[in-house]
Amino acid sequence: MWYPINSYESNSSLSYAHWNRYYNSFEDKMGMTVTSGSVTIKKDPNNLIGISIGGGAPLCPCLYIVQIFDNTAAARDGTLQAGDELVAVNCQSVKGKTKVEVAKMIQATKDEVVINYNKLHADPQQGKSLDIVLKKVKHRLVEHMSSSTADALGLSRAILCNDTLVKKMQELQETELMYKGLVDHCKRVLHAHLELMQMVKSMGDVFSNIAVREPQPRASEAFRVFGEQHRSMEKLGHEMVKKVKPVLADMGTYLHKAIPDTRLTVKKYADAKFEYLAYCLKVKEMDDEECSYAALQEPLYRVETGNYEYRLILRCRQVARTRFAKLRSDVLVKMELLENKHVQSLGGHLTKLIEAFAELHKKTLELLSGPALFPVEVDLSNSAFQYKSTTPITTQENDDDDEHDIENGEEVREISTRTSINEVLKSSILSEDLPLESDSSLLIPGLGINQTEEPDYNNMDTLTLLSSLNINGVPKNDEDEKLLDLSSER
Repeated sequence: MWYPINSYESNSSLSYAHWNRYYNSFEDKMGMTVTSGSVTIKKDPNNLIGISIGGGAPLCPCLYIVQIFDNTAAARDGTLQAGDELVAVNCQSVKGKTKVEVAKMIQATKDEVVINYNKLHADPQQGKSLDIVLKKVKHRLVEHMSSSTADALGLSRAILCNDTLVKKMQELQETELMYKGLVDHCKRVLHAHLELMQMVKSMGDVFSNIAVREPQPRASEAFRVFGEQHRSMEKLGHEMVKKVKPVLADMGTYLHKAIPDTRLTVKKYADAKFEYLAYCLKVKEMDDEECSYAALQEPLYRVETGNYEYRLILRCRQVARTRFAKLRSDVLVKMELLENKHVQSLGGHLTKLIEAFAELHKKTLELLSGPALFPVEVDLSNSAFQYKSTTPITTQENDDDDEHDIENGEEVREISTRTSINEVLKSSILSEDLPLESDSSLLIPGLGINQTEEPDYNNMDTLTLLSSLNINGVPKNDEDEKLLDLSSER
């Protein structure tokens, strides 16, 4: 005759063999296996071994471990795990007992306790269902919400959502941006410095070439020394770059390896944390479900058949918690090392950069602080330097005539500033080479500006010729009278 589980207390005369046969016949292990074992655990000074117990009469046919607490005797021993079934305590069976009675049995012994158990062999991936994945997504969303926003949306916030370690990711990103800007700026400065050194070297080559061509010994020596100084400055600049390169390499390692590695560890830690929170939420939901069925005094299938689904979630939660704690420790260590390196190394790197540039400037000043090379005397005579004309040559046919007219005009203007008007008239009238058809505006400036046609000088008398040349007045001396007489005779 088989009795329902809920009627166990009312049928206290039911033998253990009947109970065991009943339990085994309705056990649903969900494909998981169990193995039996025994362990002896020494108690701590508080008479505790560090486990919590679930299940038991009157609802569940078995008792199982819900949680192993950190830094306790059971945790240090490492044999028992969440989800394992308790079979006996000090060789006394716990079948048909409540969890309170089993807890009193453990506390009744002193110093150490012997526990017989059935080890649950479960694959954590089996418990990672779609529900767990959705709960992880929910916790990721709630992570960046305020408490008021989460409450308004009806979302619960776990205590780990306020984890300050994850919030340090923002500080890490700011540090990364700062280092990236510093490294880029240093690279630009060094590139500009190398270009400057190339320019200095080119200047040194130019001064050396001038020294070779300079005929005067003192000036040649001055240019040679000045060119060598510029070449030495270029060598000093390259030596400074070689000293600074290890500093940039160290900063690049911190930027491109240390920070990304720490960020990756923090992301793994956050993923483990969200997974752990998802299992915690799942356990809470299953506990609430059990309480609701117990309040209605209705049987729950998974509880009556050994509660293996619940025990699987408990095991997955323990594995997630272990992974979460390990990654948290790694993140704390890496963040501390990263912070120390940031504080200590950054100041040292900047100091080395400044010292390298200061040493370069000091050596350059010592190099240029020798005997004064300038000023020097340079022979600028035509024999020393020959200048070639840069005027473009034209091939037009009328260029020769225009050039001849311009030269004649410049000659007349130059003469007009040194001789009297009588000499100008004498040279213009007596000269047989001057053509009568020549433009008078080229001989005397301002003449014939308003004339549209050239007058016929062959048919003009002397007075008309003089008036056409804008010469007014009476001759002032004998020499002018002779000039007039001579012109009339002609």
